[in-house]
Amino acid sequence: MRYVEDHLDEELSLDHLAGVACFSPFHFHRIFRGMTGEPVKEYVRRLRMERAADRLQRGAGPIIDIALEAGYESHEGFTRAFHARYGESPAEFREAQTVHVLRMPLRWAVAARHTGPYAEVGEAWQRLFALAGPARLLGPGLEYFGIVHDDPEATEPSAQRYDAALKVKPGTVPPSGLELVELPEREFAVMRHSGPYHQLGLTYARLCGEWLPQSGREAAWTASIEYYRNDPRSTPPERLITDIYLPLE
Repeated sequence: MRYVEDHLDEELSLDHLAGVACFSPFHFHRIFRGMTGEPVKEYVRRLRMERAADRLQRGAGPIIDIALEAGYESHEGFTRAFHARYGESPAEFREAQTVHVLRMPLRWAVAARHTGPYAEVGEAWQRLFALAGPARLLGPGLEYFGIVHDDPEATEPSAQRYDAALKVKPGTVPPSGLELVELPEREFAVMRHSGPYHQLGLTYARLCGEWLPQSGREAAWTASIEYYRNDPRSTPPERLITDIYLPLE
């Protein structure tokens, strides 16, 4: 596996990798699949595609060059494979990495508060939907998001605050156990994250560490918002889409 990671730009046939591992191709293929859960060819293809996605996010060169580096002979073949894995074309994926500045109007939400590590917010979502359902707050056009109050690099995990939130109409009375939250009108810098939630920090780093210092703007001392564009219960982690809204002064 380490050899594959270090030689992605080289020919990585089954025979060659079996020789590196000092097995016959037949036994190496069976052993590799048994230990990793993936056939050798699929493992190599996945790593090349993940590297291509990273380069698209960083704007590293023309798409056709990235396609060739990933082992595809045409733009069309790469586009089909990329769409099958990430749910959008390479061009759409790259465009989503562009930062947009938007002004959001006043909104209201009902929310379930979580205090503790961000990796454990699932309980707050369960509580939110369990209480919002009987109150008839669920239905078509559901808009839900996370309100992220603390920087995990600066706040101890046990003290991190997060609200699992559901947009509601003005004047909504929250059911017992949920809080009514006002989100004032404000400008946000918006950047899309494609991939697992546990990698959101990478997109925050690009937004705050690369775009913000060059933008001439300052981040506001208030919560960021994460809009979850698809359902994690039915979407593979690599195809999850989250829009990060960074509040601006």
